[in-house]
Amino acid sequence: MNAPPEEPAAPSLLGRPRTRNTATARTHNHSPGGVALAVLASLAVLYTLYFASSLLIPVVVALLFSLLLSPLVNTLKRFHVPRSISAMVLLACIGGPIALLGMELAEPAQKWAKRLPEIGMELTEELDSLTESLKPPQQPAQAPLPAPAPAPEARGFNWFGWFDDDEPAKATSPAPTPQEQQQAQGAVTERLMQGGLELVISFVSAAPFVLVQLLTFVILVLFQLSFGPRLWESAIEIFPRVRDKRQASLIVARVQRELSRYILTVSLINIGLGVTTAAALWLLQVEDALLWGALVGLLNFAPYVGPLVAVCVLALAGLVQYGLEGAALIPVLAYFTINLLEAQLITPLVLGRNMRLNPLVLVLWLIVWGWLWGAAGVLLAVPLLVCLKLAAQQLGVMEYWVRLIETRA
Repeated sequence: MNAPPEEPAAPSLLGRPRTRNTATARTHNHSPGGVALAVLASLAVLYTLYFASSLLIPVVVALLFSLLLSPLVNTLKRFHVPRSISAMVLLACIGGPIALLGMELAEPAQKWAKRLPEIGMELTEELDSLTESLKPPQQPAQAPLPAPAPAPEARGFNWFGWFDDDEPAKATSPAPTPQEQQQAQGAVTERLMQGGLELVISFVSAAPFVLVQLLTFVILVLFQLSFGPRLWESAIEIFPRVRDKRQASLIVARVQRELSRYILTVSLINIGLGVTTAAALWLLQVEDALLWGALVGLLNFAPYVGPLVAVCVLALAGLVQYGLEGAALIPVLAYFTINLLEAQLITPLVLGRNMRLNPLVLVLWLIVWGWLWGAAGVLLAVPLLVCLKLAAQQLGVMEYWVRLIETRA
């Protein structure tokens, strides 16, 4: 009996056919040597990401930002506007409002940074007073009965007299004088001023490094928007391993389009959340509403972790403004209502399948990138994960990993 003819395999991106029989490759990949090599390669990648964080963070941010602006640059290119000019104009149009917003938020941010030690002291004192007020009232202790006077004949040398004479001196300690209290308050004030000064010095010392990274980011965005597309096209045309060049160009364009659409949508949603929160807090007469709105919009790039941090920050702002009262929960309740509407209705409706991520995988991904790159890693983790998932779906690779990431809770 003749064997049925083998179905033709679909061509890959490199132009080589994918064979149906992959038993040999699987055996090779699951051999002890292959597993050990994969583990060593993974560790090498992790340690490279960890130790090269100062170099890679501006590169990744610039890549995401260039993906965000690439559709606009391509549109202007159709109207015969050079890519370099359109890139500079778009960066100026976006960077100008961001710079103005940063200048507007610099003063309240510095004010809160200096007040942090003082706020901690005030909250500690209020919690101590609240604890004291909740304690049950103590009943007055009964006066001890006077000890009988020793008989005249019992006078003499007493071995326990050495300890009896010192007991009153040990039991009663003199109250602190006003001068000592003033010195203690002066020491606390000096410590608070020193803590605020140390915080300001740390910000000033980190300013040159931040400026260098910002300059690196701007240069990379300009060059990626100006010369990146042509570089991809040249790579597809030059490398001989890419057989189906037209298919490769279409796949690269499709990946770029999907990624830019996702980044643009998420950015608009987070900006809308920040603006809405700032407006609600301003209507509720919360101090520095613009600062809290900008912080909320930035933290929303990190699901689960970002909203939790935002709730803690707004709770602290409410406690500072209103004290230990029910009104201190006003900022938290306003933000919680807006965030609940955004997370449960707007984001799933707009993004749809792109945000189908398993919560456990997402939290583990956030922890890993937070360990690698700190706060910047937490903010970049979810956009990176979604970009990798979209790229894998468009390229038709890592299908099992994509299905695992999209597992519903």
